[in-house]
Amino acid sequence: MTDKPQKNYLFLSVLAMGLVILISNELVQHPVKAVLLGIDLSVILTWGAFTYPIAFLVTDTTNRIFGSRSARRVVAVGFALGVVLTVLAAMGIAIRVSQESSMTTWQALWNDPDAFSMLRIALASGTAFLVAQLLDIKVFDILREKVWWKAPAASSLMGSFFDTLIFFLLAFAGTGLPWMSWAIGDFCAKLVMIMLLLYPFRLMIRFYPSTLRV
Repeated sequence: MTDKPQKNYLFLSVLAMGLVILISNELVQHPVKAVLLGIDLSVILTWGAFTYPIAFLVTDTTNRIFGSRSARRVVAVGFALGVVLTVLAAMGIAIRVSQESSMTTWQALWNDPDAFSMLRIALASGTAFLVAQLLDIKVFDILREKVWWKAPAASSLMGSFFDTLIFFLLAFAGTGLPWMSWAIGDFCAKLVMIMLLLYPFRLMIRFYPSTLRV
């Protein structure tokens, strides 16, 4: 039976996963409006690249402490929570638009650019998230017994690649937005974030009571 500390940890993990998905789905719609070394970052990078890798930190930490079964549960519930929250955000936009126009809420959901974009992003995000996170868990398990950093680094790298590819293709292809350059820029930013999050991963597994691990 799952003990109370583990239940509390898994609850917080699920909540964190859902919030990361919701926040990232909003931030991915906002390019980084800055210039670095003469490069306009708005055509190659969105703010979502800096928040989404936290999902891999949550998955890998759960996997290391409680095993792949618990990690899959966190991914499944976090996936559902994140998609539901994003769809509710889209519905909120549609309701606001319907109150300001003659459209019904459902008409606004499909016809208002902001509402439909959020709905499309929710579906793309859910698909990409599920594929990437399950792949992350599989790769992590294969490398579990290697040096501590190899499993989270390799699994997050593989997961981020497929997440980025699937998400940007489903969410933005055909919109006229520079989704291919965004995908490349976001993936590069995710690589940096993965490296930066290795140390928090190390701290979390070091300080979590070893007696509660699987």
